[in-house]
Amino acid sequence: KVHPSNFRVVGFVEATPTEALVALAREAGIPLVEDQGSGYLRATLPALASEVTVESVLASGVDLVTFSGDKLLGGPQAGIIVGKKRCLDLIKKNPLNRALRIDKLTLAGLESTLRLYVEGEQALSRLPAFRMLTGSMADLERRSRRFLKNLSKEVGVLCRLRLKDDSSQVGGGALPIQELPTKVLALSPAKLSAADLEKRLRNGKPPVVARIKENEVLLDLRTVAKEEEKALIKVLTDALRD
Repeated sequence: KVHPSNFRVVGFVEATPTEALVALAREAGIPLVEDQGSGYLRATLPALASEVTVESVLASGVDLVTFSGDKLLGGPQAGIIVGKKRCLDLIKKNPLNRALRIDKLTLAGLESTLRLYVEGEQALSRLPAFRMLTGSMADLERRSRRFLKNLSKEVGVLCRLRLKDDSSQVGGGALPIQELPTKVLALSPAKLSAADLEKRLRNGKPPVVARIKENEVLLDLRTVAKEEEKALIKVLTDALRD
């Protein structure tokens, strides 16, 4: 079974319940595997209330669950398989296991990520994905106003700046139709087109990914960490002055 972690099918459609597939697999004497995709481990985020956890899938009787080490899990890119020991033992014996296993650096990153889950919800805020998903609008508005003020000092008359209410799409292999309220910085350069500014930002150091809407370049400030603000201001200033 494939969990629709990064897509939705709507309309006159129906999905077979996992419990029914479990019963069918038992009757046929074959294992049941579910690809969960995004790897949601802990049901603590209101924004993800509709997403099922790995634990709940295993509890339903599925033999193996596969999911990503990145995306909602928040760790390095990897493929993870959990489930019943008898099935995992067969996978370990497969010759492909040696070729497809992760390297030591990825394993260390994955271990560090999982330790944050053990330490608790406060530790999880150190994961960028969780920080973006749980950030409050009040805090976002304060940071956005401060960022706008600091950027205005640098670019002056080179660009018209304003803050706008908008929506962030969760995406990233999870919740394809889920949106969160956000603040975006809208830039209207005086001497450049929106397309030229977007290209300069994309080619900047570090690269900055923006989007264009109604001839304005938009930056979703929910996706900008506090420690990234200074670097972002420099990239924006360089792009507008060149």
